[in-house]
Amino acid sequence: MKKVMLLLMLSGATLYCQAQSIVGRWQLVKQSSCVEDEMPEEDDDTQALIDDMKAMSGATPQVIEFKANNTGQESTKIISKKKSYNSKSFLYRYNDSGLYFLDKRSKTIIEGFTVEKLEGDSLIISNASRVCETKVFVRVK
Repeated sequence: MKKVMLLLMLSGATLYCQAQSIVGRWQLVKQSSCVEDEMPEEDDDTQALIDDMKAMSGATPQVIEFKANNTGQESTKIISKKKSYNSKSFLYRYNDSGLYFLDKRSKTIIEGFTVEKLEGDSLIISNASRVCETKVFVRVK
């Protein structure tokens, strides 16, 4: 009886201790910037116009893929707006509280994000230096 009880406890602890994995494909569904936070409240007509413009601007889905070997690809510039030679591939490091994008040559951090939430099929990150910039992703198959 004690062995069965111990086995159940160890199984439960193993399931509880498994960390969420960032590896996979993620689609950007929402992002906010510091500029939007500083804009004054708009009326319904202005909000409708803004929503229409946002709907027209992103015809192709913005997808980012994190691979197990700490490399990744993005379909469009999602993470950093800086120009680079190969803007669609990147190196990254991830721990439970941070996601860091690295320079390919020197392997130094060029962009850092705080992981606000990583549960199941949702990922929310905020820029470490500008907390008002957040990005919301959902996992895609």
